[in-house]
Amino acid sequence: MADERTNDATCLSQQLRRNGACSNKKIIMKKRPGGIIHSYQKFDPAQFPSPTQPPPDLVSSAFEHAMMFGNYRDLSEEELARAVRLDPSQIAGLGPSIDMLRQMLEERKRKILETYETAAAQKRARRAYQQSASEVRPPKDLEKAYRRGIAEEQPYDLERLWYQADSDHSPFARGLLGVMQRMNDKLQIAELVSKYEFTGREPMSVPKALEIKEELEKIDELLRQLEEAAKTAQIGIIDMDLLQEFAEPGDLNQLEELRQQVENYMREQAERQGLDRDNKTGNYRLTPQAYKLFQGKLLSRIFSDLQASRSGRHPDAVEGDGAVELQQTKPYEFGDSAANIDLPQTVINALLRHGDTRPLQLRSEDIEVHKTRNHPKCATCVIMDMSGSMRYDGQYINVKRMALALQGLITSEYPGDFLRFIEMYTFAKMRHASELIELMPKPVTIHDPWVRLRADMSREDISESQIHPHFTNIQRSLQLARQNLVTTDTPNRQIVLITDGLPTAHFEDNHLFMLYPPDPQTEQATMREAMLCHREGITINIFLIPSWSQSEEDIRFAYRLAESTKGRVIFTSGKDLDRFVIWDYVSNRREIIG
Repeated sequence: MADERTNDATCLSQQLRRNGACSNKKIIMKKRPGGIIHSYQKFDPAQFPSPTQPPPDLVSSAFEHAMMFGNYRDLSEEELARAVRLDPSQIAGLGPSIDMLRQMLEERKRKILETYETAAAQKRARRAYQQSASEVRPPKDLEKAYRRGIAEEQPYDLERLWYQADSDHSPFARGLLGVMQRMNDKLQIAELVSKYEFTGREPMSVPKALEIKEELEKIDELLRQLEEAAKTAQIGIIDMDLLQEFAEPGDLNQLEELRQQVENYMREQAERQGLDRDNKTGNYRLTPQAYKLFQGKLLSRIFSDLQASRSGRHPDAVEGDGAVELQQTKPYEFGDSAANIDLPQTVINALLRHGDTRPLQLRSEDIEVHKTRNHPKCATCVIMDMSGSMRYDGQYINVKRMALALQGLITSEYPGDFLRFIEMYTFAKMRHASELIELMPKPVTIHDPWVRLRADMSREDISESQIHPHFTNIQRSLQLARQNLVTTDTPNRQIVLITDGLPTAHFEDNHLFMLYPPDPQTEQATMREAMLCHREGITINIFLIPSWSQSEEDIRFAYRLAESTKGRVIFTSGKDLDRFVIWDYVSNRREIIG
C-alpha cells in the first residue's frame, strides 16, 4: 500500500509540473467537485456579445441613405463603426472603465479650477493691448477709424484697416498685426473667464492662461466623446491621441484593445449581414444578401404594427374548391368535387344512420368531403410616381421603401405571384427590383406657370433626353401596366397607382402632350386608358399621398378614376405608405381568393 501511494504521489507531481493536471481524476475531483472551469481573460461570453441580444443592424442605415440619394458608395471600417449603435452593456467589464476615465478627466479639471485665478491675467492682457495700441501711429486719413476700432475692440475693423494700409511692410501695417494679436489674447482670456469658474489664488500670465484654456477645452471635448461612447458603445469616436495627454499608458493600451474588439465584432457582423469587404480597399459594399435582410426588417416592422384584430402574418384559410387538401371535413354541398370525398367518414355516417341493415344505402347527407384551400396567383403592377413634385417632404423615399417591402413580401410569402414596377414621370419605364434604389424624382426644368407643349416622338431628331422629365403621365403608365398584365395566366389582376395629384402629360399616338395646369384633354386620355384596363378585368387601386400642390380637384379625379374601374382610393401619409400597401395587398389577395 505504501508503494502504491508513493507511485500515485510521484505521478501527480510529474503531471502537475508538465501539464498542470494529473491523470488521476479521482484525486482532482475530490478537491474540485464542480469540475474543471476554464477562464479567459478579457472575455465575458455573457456580455460581449450578448447571446440573447440581436446583432446590431448594419444595413438599414446604408439602405436609407441609398434611397435618399439614389445610390450608395462603399463604407470604410471607421464609417461603419460610427454608423452602428451598440448596447453599452455588451462592452461592460472589458478594458478600462469609461466612467473611470471620465472621473480622471473631471478630477484634472477640478484641480485646475481650484488652483488658479484669472483677475491678474485679465489685467495683464488689457494692459498689453492698450500699450500695443498706443504705440501704433496710423495715417491721418485712417486715424479716426483706427481709434474707433480700438475702442470697440472689433477684430474685423482692424483687419479692414490693414488692407487699407499703403504696404504690408509699413510700420502701421506691422503695428496693426501686433495690436490684433494682443486683442485676440484679451478676448480669449475673456472667453476663459466667462466659460469656467476659477476659485484658486495662483495668478496666471497671459501665455499661461491661454495654455490653461486650451487644456480645459481638450478635457471638455474628451468628456463629450466619453459620454457619447458610454451611450452608444462607439469606442472609435474617442480621440486616442488627445486622450494620451491625460491618461496613463496602461489605460490607453486597454482602451485600444477594447476598440479592436469592437471593430472585430463589427467586421464579423458585417460579413454575416451581407456586407462584402473589398480586400484591396478594405471598404464594405452591399450585396443581395443585405438587400434581402433589409426587406425582411421592413416586413417585420410593418407586420409588428398590425392591429389586434388583424394579428398574424398570414391571411386566414380560404375554403373552397382547390388543390390543397386539409384534414378537416364538411358535409357535402352541391357543386363540391367528388374527388374530395372522405370515404371512411361517409361510410361511418351511413352505418350510424342505418345501423346493421343490408344493403347499405348512401344518401347525400351521409357524404363528407375534405376541405380544401385554394392558392391562385395574383398579378400586380405598381406604378410609382417619380415626377418633380415627389421631392416634396421626401415622398419618393417612402415610395421606394414601399416597393422594396412589397417585393420582399411576394418573394418570401407568395413566390408564384406576378409583380412588376413602373416608374412614372413624363414617360413611363419598366424597372427591375434591383433598380428601385436608384430611382429619384425628376428635376423641374421649366418653371412657367402656364405650359402647353407637344412633341412628336416619332421624329428621329427628338429624343427623350430633350423632353422636360418632371410631368406626370398616368395614361402611359396605365397603358404599360395593362400590356404587362393581359399576358398573365390569372384573372386576379390589379394596378397599384401611387401618386400625389392630377396627370399633366399624355400620349396621343406618337404625340406627347405636356399641359400645366392639368388640362381636361389629359384627363380624358387617362380615363380612356383606365376603361381599357377595366375591360381586361384589371382593378386600379389608387394610393393618394399628400403634396404641397394637392387640391380638391386632385381628390375628385382620383375618385372618378377609381369609380370608373371599380377600384378604390386610399388616402395615406407618406410615412405609412409601405404599411398600407402591404396590408391592402394581403387583404386583396384574400378577397380575390374568396
